[in-house]
Amino acid sequence: MSSSTDGPFSIAEMVFHHTADAHELDFGYFGVLHLPEWEPIHIGSFAIDISPTRHVVFLLLAAIITVTLLTIAGRGIQKAHKAGVAPRGFAGMMEGFTLWVRNEIAIANIGEETGASWAPFIMTLFFLILVSNILGLMPFGASPTGNLAMTGTLAFIVMLAIEVGGMFKLGFKGYMGTIFPHVEGLSGFGAVAMSVGMAPIEVLSKLVKPFALAVRLFGNMTAGHFVILSLFGIVFMFGHLGVWSYGIGIVTAVVVTAIMFLELIVAALQAYVFALLSAVFIGMMQHEH
Repeated sequence: MSSSTDGPFSIAEMVFHHTADAHELDFGYFGVLHLPEWEPIHIGSFAIDISPTRHVVFLLLAAIITVTLLTIAGRGIQKAHKAGVAPRGFAGMMEGFTLWVRNEIAIANIGEETGASWAPFIMTLFFLILVSNILGLMPFGASPTGNLAMTGTLAFIVMLAIEVGGMFKLGFKGYMGTIFPHVEGLSGFGAVAMSVGMAPIEVLSKLVKPFALAVRLFGNMTAGHFVILSLFGIVFMFGHLGVWSYGIGIVTAVVVTAIMFLELIVAALQAYVFALLSAVFIGMMQHEH
């Protein structure tokens, strides 16, 4: 990041420095922790870099936090049920969250028949994305969901769940009917021609759904960080104005604090939207005719 010793201050450079992935963890004045960089694995003409990066570290941290919180909550709920009382405190709060995701997102959109069996998958998506989003709002933190590779991988997993789950539910013939649909009122050559002609559109629609999931989550999480960092950059840009810089700093701090609270809402909302749309897409395939 530019400073007074190596050139003029650049908001763009600061923003990309803090939002882009890197082989280091930047703790500001506390120093920088450089992550190991390993030799890429070569498969034919392709080179796969499996070196850990900032977003990978925070993704693993998000996974550990998610598993830990749900395990603690699960044990608390189990203990309360054995005692014949309602869960209280953290366990009670988490039970309310999980029941809400199960009943209002999974079962409500996938259906009573198979919704309960899909609930653990939907809950995993919701809590992992929620924790990942919140980590990006922490000091020196980074949001794995601000990386298109992360959101794209989640969307790809959802696509596999949609298509594989649909094939098991509908059978091979029924699943192929989602690619080569039968048009009511047509028969013979016209029905075949229409079915084959619709196939590319149906395949495209299968690809558009996960693409929308990936880009929506990535865009919303990245945009919020861009806004916050850009506002912080204003303080540094006008820091030479003497007494006026204090006023600019105070106003900016108030605005950034308000946006941070808004980002907390956005973090929860985006986790909800991703889980909700995943359940909707799975339910649409499960009930396809």
